[in-house]
Amino acid sequence: MRAKPSDSKLTGLFLDMLAAEQGAGPNTLDAYRRDLTDFSEFLGRVGHNFADAETQTLRDYLADLDTRGFKSTSVARRLSAMRHLYRFLLNERIRGDDPAAILSGPKRGRGLPKVLSIADVDRMLRRAKELSEAEDASPSKRLRALRLYCLLEVLYATGLRVSELVALPRTAAKRDARMIVVRGKGNKERLVPLNEASRQAMADYLAATEAAKTEKKKDSLAASKWLFPSFGESGHLTRQHFARDLKELAVASGLQARLVSPHVLRHAFASHLLHNGADLRIVQTLLGHTDISTTQIYTHVVEERLKSLVRDLHPLAEK
Repeated sequence: MRAKPSDSKLTGLFLDMLAAEQGAGPNTLDAYRRDLTDFSEFLGRVGHNFADAETQTLRDYLADLDTRGFKSTSVARRLSAMRHLYRFLLNERIRGDDPAAILSGPKRGRGLPKVLSIADVDRMLRRAKELSEAEDASPSKRLRALRLYCLLEVLYATGLRVSELVALPRTAAKRDARMIVVRGKGNKERLVPLNEASRQAMADYLAATEAAKTEKKKDSLAASKWLFPSFGESGHLTRQHFARDLKELAVASGLQARLVSPHVLRHAFASHLLHNGADLRIVQTLLGHTDISTTQIYTHVVEERLKSLVRDLHPLAEK
């Protein structure tokens, strides 16, 4: 009898399929790997593996997640990973059945995204600009401040995913660029417009990096193709580094660090556009959402705006 492939082997094959056939990016692949590793470790403790686990064992795993205090959103994500895995194993004839097909996930309400007000974002932008213009700052500290201000301006102007933002190429800062090409999820490209503030921030930051290159000709970052280069493995600034800098800026702006993240700024971009009358389909395109249902999380902004219009403008509304 031929030995069954190990869980690690099957996980590798599954992730290869996601990357090759669905264009899954590194972050998506890492998330699947973490979820399936945890699932495999549970199966190992109860004497099973991917190839022989039955539906009841999968239910036991979901119950174990609940016992460990996992939120319903996290449990639902693990269940989604299991469903994708077993569909793959069935299609590849590694299994003759799909034990995850009849599983039901936890009931969960779709929470509204955390959103900063326009005033909050303005405070952060003003503070970031002040730090970038501080005359007593050292050249390296000023360059970091200019980078953070540039990141913030571009993020709020475009609503990019943080992974898209930190991986912008140097060519995105071309002087006459009114639009930038962004490579998003599934390796899909989209055009995103830049406003004047973000273009100027990019120009100022790029000028500062050019000046730094002149002073340090041997600096390996000088030849980097990235707009926000780094000495790390990826070659560009990491999402985690930017998130830390953003939280420090939030505190310096008088905001609570826990309320601010790159993703919250992306939410702010979308919500503020809709609040000011933008079409939901346009926002969908700008965010790079494949399905309009993903963008509809922001319709609470439109609903509040419509209620306000009726309350304030309808002739029979109560005064």
